[in-house]
Amino acid sequence: MPRTIPIIPRAAALKSHAPQLAAPPPLSLYIHYPWCVRKCPYCDFNSHNVKETGIPEQAYVDALLRDLESSLPRVWGRRVHSIFIGGGTPSLLSPEGLERLLTTTRTLLPLEPGCEITLEANPGTVDTARFAAFRAAGVTRVSVGIQSFNETHLKALGRIHDRSQAIQALEAAASHFDTWNADLMYALPQQTLAEAEADLAQVLSFAPPHLSCYHLTLEPNTLFHRDPPSLPDDETSADMQEMIEAKLAAAGYSHYETSAFAQPGHKCRHNLNYWRFGDYLGIGAGAHGKLSDHLGVHRQMRHKHPNTYLERSAQDDFIQEQHTVEAHELPFEFMMNALRLTEGVPRSLFQERTGLPLDAIEDKLIGARQRGLLEITDSLIRPTERGQRFLNDLLEHFLAH
Repeated sequence: MPRTIPIIPRAAALKSHAPQLAAPPPLSLYIHYPWCVRKCPYCDFNSHNVKETGIPEQAYVDALLRDLESSLPRVWGRRVHSIFIGGGTPSLLSPEGLERLLTTTRTLLPLEPGCEITLEANPGTVDTARFAAFRAAGVTRVSVGIQSFNETHLKALGRIHDRSQAIQALEAAASHFDTWNADLMYALPQQTLAEAEADLAQVLSFAPPHLSCYHLTLEPNTLFHRDPPSLPDDETSADMQEMIEAKLAAAGYSHYETSAFAQPGHKCRHNLNYWRFGDYLGIGAGAHGKLSDHLGVHRQMRHKHPNTYLERSAQDDFIQEQHTVEAHELPFEFMMNALRLTEGVPRSLFQERTGLPLDAIEDKLIGARQRGLLEITDSLIRPTERGQRFLNDLLEHFLAH
């Protein structure tokens, strides 16, 4: 007779277990740089125009290092395996400021050998000499925000660079770094399938080791959300996505995460740690962090506005919000990250990273599998192709009720 799988009542299963982590997960460091030359109309990140506020670089780097030092008791004895400097536009940092930031970080935190150190760069703020200086300061990987090579689309997106600067930035990245990423967006205002294909062909001519391809979305609290541009219809957008996936597969790229593609050996270690529900210390204005210990999983957010962050730094008061994630929230938080990975994650990772037994969410797993959204093997939990396409529907199964 076939084996009957017991269904544990959802509320009882999670309330009967307190998170108990046997060991903390891998640790990354995220450093937020909140200034841009000009804020893009689609951007909902914590970024501020340089012209409005100016950049008090020395004071901000001082604050970052005090923030890091004050956080050391929370991560004492743990090695950092990746650092990501994001924004904003962190390529606005002077090479001297970046070198001071990274040098002091190394004295405060033990880094894993070969630690991946990524810096986000805007093509309108970099040149060959600047990339060389960033590499000399210790950056091992750059992420270049191209978005498009089409002049019309770049203007529509509010980008400060043009096609020529985009090409020069990729040439400089390729000549100075062994591994690097290019960001590309599709489903842009009035973009055609042929134009999206041309953008992809152009970026592939540089053979980027890693490529991030994002569907433009109209996020709340953005200019595009308040005044929506004319976007391609759903069918055209789906055609663009399928074209991108097919051409990148043919070019030898692994589609390992919802929006990420990599040549062999070039997956982003920092982002993989996010998707596998690892820990990350976030410092800088508005930075978010996730840290785990034997008592559970804890979330933090720094003071958001740069001026507030700088003012509070004088009192070592960096944290605006913090809380411990409740047991019934952990399944959704874990799956929201893990199910972005097309190859899925080991079954054992759920308990390792949440402190909860996998059978506590057995009914949720079964429901998602019955709808054809999830595949569960003896060793893996992974989204099906349908689950990848309808990720929000899949994640609904893990929401707390």
